[in-house]
Amino acid sequence: MNGAIYLRDALLRFREAQAQADRALAQVPFERWAERLDPESNSLATLLLHLSGNMRSRWTDFLQSDGEKPDRDRDAEFEDPDGLSQEALLARWAQGWACLFAALEALQETDLDRTITIRGQPHTVLEAINRQLAHYPYHVGQLVFLAKHLATEPWQSLSVPRHGSVAFNAAMFKRPSES
Repeated sequence: MNGAIYLRDALLRFREAQAQADRALAQVPFERWAERLDPESNSLATLLLHLSGNMRSRWTDFLQSDGEKPDRDRDAEFEDPDGLSQEALLARWAQGWACLFAALEALQETDLDRTITIRGQPHTVLEAINRQLAHYPYHVGQLVFLAKHLATEPWQSLSVPRHGSVAFNAAMFKRPSES
């Protein structure tokens, strides 16, 4: 496996997840971001707090310190964020992604076999990246589902819209391949 190709692809997949979440959030009025489908469900705000808290914890000093930072209050990430403005919430969200991208962009192919710890458990850098590539899109899927439910305007598809596959595929096959 070519590690440089893997790292580029991992960055692309994380950027796609962020873009999908951002496009979904943009369709929901902020007043609805704290709504939950039931008491055990996450709200949009909760998902932003949890993901940004996880990113900050996992990716700060990624190669040097445990991925679960002592100052992280994971349980608080799942509580309703009383008094948190949209700007403050989005600033945390942006900070989490910035942490992730700065750490990933600094990695070299040779780092993929290095061992780091998350909650005291050893992981290769490759395993740690894959762990988060499974975790973040899982929650982004929840976020998209909830945003679609809470959107007050007609939902703008984040991918190929219903009944749009034929037109989408026709456009894709006409496009020069991206290399």
